[in-house]
Formats: sequence, C-alpha cells, structure tokens
Amino acid sequence: MALGGIALAADFAIVIVAATVLSYAARRTGQPTLVAYILTGIVLGPVLLGVVTEEQLIEVMAELGLGFLLFVLGIEMRFERIKDILRPIVNISIGQTILQTAAAFGIAFLLGFRGMDVFIIALATVFGATPIIVKLLDEKGDLKSLPGRIDIGVLIVQDIYLVIVLALVGAGLEGTAGEILFDVAWILGLMAAIGAASYVAYQYLLPTLLESVASDRNVLFVVGLAWAFLFIFVAEALELSVEVGAFIAGLSLAQLPYSTELKERMRPVTDFFLVVFFTSIGLQLEADYLLAYWQEALVASAVLMVGNFLIMFYLINRENFAPETSFLGSINMVQVSEFSLVVGALAVTEGLVDEPILGYLSLMALVTMTLSTYIIIYNDRLYELAAPYLERFEDEDQRDASLSITEDHAVLIGYDPVVRETLPVVQEAFEDVIVVDRSVENVDELESMDVDFRYGDIRHGEIREQADLEHAAFVLSMARPPSVNRQLVEETDDDTFVVAAAEHVDEAEDLYELGADYVVLKEVMAGELLGEYIETFAGDREQFRESARESMNRIRERGSAPPEPPREGVGTAADASGGDGK
Repeated sequence: MALGGIALAADFAIVIVAATVLSYAARRTGQPTLVAYILTGIVLGPVLLGVVTEEQLIEVMAELGLGFLLFVLGIEMRFERIKDILRPIVNISIGQTILQTAAAFGIAFLLGFRGMDVFIIALATVFGATPIIVKLLDEKGDLKSLPGRIDIGVLIVQDIYLVIVLALVGAGLEGTAGEILFDVAWILGLMAAIGAASYVAYQYLLPTLLESVASDRNVLFVVGLAWAFLFIFVAEALELSVEVGAFIAGLSLAQLPYSTELKERMRPVTDFFLVVFFTSIGLQLEADYLLAYWQEALVASAVLMVGNFLIMFYLINRENFAPETSFLGSINMVQVSEFSLVVGALAVTEGLVDEPILGYLSLMALVTMTLSTYIIIYNDRLYELAAPYLERFEDEDQRDASLSITEDHAVLIGYDPVVRETLPVVQEAFEDVIVVDRSVENVDELESMDVDFRYGDIRHGEIREQADLEHAAFVLSMARPPSVNRQLVEETDDDTFVVAAAEHVDEAEDLYELGADYVVLKEVMAGELLGEYIETFAGDREQFRESARESMNRIRERGSAPPEPPREGVGTAADASGGDGK
C-alpha cells in the first residue's frame, strides 16, 4: 500500500474511533448523536487537534455520506402515514416554507449579511431536523400522535423542497436572472423525468424484483444498494447532484411493503455513512470560521427558535387543530436542521459563499439542535405551563375530534393457518387490524385484504413501532423462535390481551409467567381435536363422515383451512402450563 493510502486509512480509523467515543458520551448525556458526529470533526479537524488532514478522505466522506443520507431520507417517506391529513399538512408546509424563509432572510439582513450570503442563509435555515425529531418522538411514543403525524408530514414536504434547493445550489446559482430561471426549469424537468422513471419502476418493476429476492435478506440488501447507485449514476450522467438520484431511489422503494425490511437490512451501512457525512462537516471547519460570527449565530438562534415556534403555531391553529396539537406540533420544530450544514457545505464547494458562513450555520445548528432535544423531551411539561394561556384558542368544531389515531387495535403476527382462520373473527371485534408477516408468498393476499399489512420481521424495532404494540388492545402471535414471543409479551401493555404460540409446555409456562393471557400449544391442540373426532367416530360414524365431508369442502373452498369440530364444545387450545395470565 502506498504511503498516502496508509495515511488515509489511519485517518479514517481515527475518525471512526473518535465518533464512537463521542456518540457514546452524547447518548449518556441525552444529546443527539448527530451533534456528536459534528463535534468529532471539530475535535479532529483544524478547529482543535488537526490530526485528520487528508483532503481526499474528507471529499470522499462528504460525497458518499450525503448520497446515503438522502437515500435514507427518501426511503423514510411513506405517504400513507399522513394521507388522512394531507391537505392541512400541505397548507402548513407551504406557509412554513414561505414565512420561515422570509424570517431567516430578514434576520440575516438585520445582522449585517448581504448578497448571496443572505440568500444561502435563508435557504439553509428553513428545514426541521428530521433524524432528531423522528428519533425523539419515537422514543417518547409520540410518533403516531396527531402532533407527531403533522410534524412528519411537514418534514416530508420539507425534504422534497430540500432536494430542489440542493439541486439549485449544486448548479451554482450564477448568471443573469433569465439564466438562473432557465437552470431552475431544466433541473426541475430532469428531476421530473427521473421521478417519472422511478414511478414506472415502482408500478411495474420493483414489486416483482423485490418479491423475487425478499426471502433472502442478504440479496435484498444488495438489490437495495444497487438501486441507490443506479439512480446516483443516472443523476450524475444528467449532470444533476448525487443527492437527487439517491433521494428519488429511496422514494421509489418507500411505498412498497418491503421498504421497512429493506431499511432495517441497510441500517448499519446508512448509520455508518451518517457518521461519515456529519464528521466531514466538522473536518471542513476552522476555528476562525466557526467563531467568525458567533455573536450573530447566537442571536439568530434565539430569534429563529421563537420565530419558528410562532409561525408553526399560527399555521397549525389556522387549520383548526386544538391548542394542544398546535403547541406540541410547533415546539418540536424549533431547531435549525442539520440540513443547513448540507446546503452550506455545498454552497462553499460551489464557491457561492465563504467558509465563515458555513461556520455560522454550523454553530446555529449545534446550539438549536442541542436545546431542542430537551424541548422535545419535556414538551408535555411545557404545554402544561402554557395551557392556561392557550384557552382562548379552543373551538368546539376543531379538526382533532374527526381524526382517528391507531390505538385499541389488534395486531396479528405470522400469517399462518391459525391466524388466517382467526382473522375474520378479529376483524369483527376490532375496527383496526394490523398484520405483520415476513413470508413473501403472503404479500399479495394480505395487500388485497382490508387490513393494515406490514411486511417484515417483528424483531426489528421499526416494525414493532409501526404495529404500535404499546397501544394495542389485542395481540395474537404465531411467531417463531420462542424469544420473539417473550419479547412481545414483555413489551405490550398490562391491559393488552396477548395470545402467543408455544411448542413445548416449558415454553408455555415461561410465557404465562411473563404475563401472556393465553398460550396456544399446537400439538396439544391437534391432539385434543383428534380425540374429539375419535370419540365421535366411536359413537356416531355417520356424523363423523358428514363432518369429514364438510371439512374437505372447506379445504377446497378456502385452501388448507383447518377442519371444523364435528360438534359444539370441542376444545381448541391447550392450557397445559396453567397460569393466571396478566
């Protein structure tokens, strides 16, 4: 290996070790890990120690990291999460983009910035911190609450706007007004063409392709990577930015049932590139640049956090949501996003602004993201303090009452014959039913049914979050291995009625001790049922033959459905292990 290669590898190793140490410290102190990654670059770069100096490493890290960051962003965007509140979200997002851009522009101008600096600052400070907001709301269990869904919807629209901004900044934004307008139209046209190709692939190619490989999770991972790099290659061939291709590639995958499983398989790689990208931001900074406008950055941070809250509260309340929804949806979105650094870094690369502007944006992001972490964690307490002052915004006809949130629902895990037979009964008992299954053969059948289907492994955290086990009223799990059912019983609420499968009596006893309400032992169930049939055969052979004919007809009509008992009162499950349940 050449000497330069050894130096590059050594620098890369230093970056990973330092990022690991600082991210661990951040988690212990409740700070966002993204802040730790930026601090890693600041510590190792010119600002403090100056031990990582390989420009080639920094450039490669920034390019690859940005591409994968946008790919993950695209694959997160499932439109079904916000479909029932789409119109108010679009209204809020458009108003937020216009008003916050104007506010950021005005503040930057009043602080003494001029020309292209003001324009880039205004563009860069509009976005919410998607990874931080989603992560913290998920940890609090607020992601499916109405304020959480509003925030997710606004972030999705912001992310689309972000891709357009990055494409424009990447084009240089130089020339006359007419030339810039032509560039904008050309970029949007190319993006529309790639988007159309992505949509056609989503409709006709991707379902078949992913269905053929989904059963092999390693191949699914490789196909996902290949899909991302294909669109990155196409975007670069059309002289668009890497992030445009990566984002559209992720977006086309996001709407498919395999997207969550694919994202889980790719999580280690995408997490690694998150470290890579945000560390590269810190490595590009120098002490003089970071502190060049520190006073202005602190003033702008304070004003923008208050301004962002007031703008969001006004817009959400205008859509006739309750004061609590308006307050919580607004207080979660007060930070300057990490994407301000993305826009700033790209603007520096294109020569539109100088490094001190990136330092200004970086300091704002560090301050506001750190403060907003605690604001989101304690948002309920903040609302209790503010509630007396928000009573005048109450209205009996507010929109919240007409919107349904998934709770007190049923979750069925593992679409085997037992669940298939039980599903109609569960659908009659519960308005909302979520089925989780990882068998490719069942995808088409479940998607055609009136259930909320999630493809994937219930052991994955995001699958469990999407199933919203915490708020489920009923859980039926035929999943294997035994550790899966133990985890489900432990994670569900005490009031949730949990039915789980076991293969052995010892396993059933363990589940009862953990709190399962009922344990199904399939072998004992089959033995009890067979015993009832034998009793019928011995006492009334004609009745037995009639029951057998009915069972055969059911199998032909429904496909491998289990036979009905020959008479009423037949036991259906074994309670061999005993236990009082929850």
